[in-house]
Amino acid sequence: MSVELHLPDLPEVPLSLGAPLAQRGPRPVLPWYLRLRDALSSYLPLLLMALLALATWWLVKNSPGPPAAAAERAVSSEPDAVMSRFTLERFDAAGLLKLRIEGDELRHFADTDRIEIEQARIVAYAPDGRVTRAHAARVQGQADGSELLLQGGAEVISADGSSSPLVIRSEYLQAFVLLQRIQTPRPVLVQHGGAELRANGLRYDHGSAKLEFNGPVKAVLQPRVPPSALAPTAAAGASP
Repeated sequence: MSVELHLPDLPEVPLSLGAPLAQRGPRPVLPWYLRLRDALSSYLPLLLMALLALATWWLVKNSPGPPAAAAERAVSSEPDAVMSRFTLERFDAAGLLKLRIEGDELRHFADTDRIEIEQARIVAYAPDGRVTRAHAARVQGQADGSELLLQGGAEVISADGSSSPLVIRSEYLQAFVLLQRIQTPRPVLVQHGGAELRANGLRYDHGSAKLEFNGPVKAVLQPRVPPSALAPTAAAGASP
């Protein structure tokens, strides 16, 4: 349909109106790798913020006091602080739980300023309802949170309750908190929305939204059944 719009002191401008939205076809389905990238971009900042909060809390709790007058001792390679069966929880201004970190044991090494957590379990809650859970047999990294390693059965599960959860499993996950990157040079399994992908490594950069897999890559994709194909089946089941 073509119409003309008359405006004061302006030439006539022809306009072409397309079909109503209701008459247009269904929105195109994104390829599986784009859907996977979008899912990763949803959970990664939440996980990195949780790990950074853990490191910040540790620094505040163990900030050094005024220098002593006595002669300094040589820094030992043994842990200078140990916490067993600990639980750390953080709440927002409204009193809602934002982060829970648990572990069997936490150790701090003064000579390298590193922390180690045995049987670490992390749960982070986002304002939009997304919940990200991560656990590993051991978490190691710098006390400032700039780099953290999840080793031994590392698993990250992120879900918002309205779609399929995103699951990442590997024996080794490396998180660069400040750079918002996560990577692993080890075999990794990624599951999302019925799709399963296995690769020899993964690298995700949240800043550039770039997702890379190290080959060989093996993907198992579940076919999508359009709603029109399900309608005859439902009608047949309803008939006597």
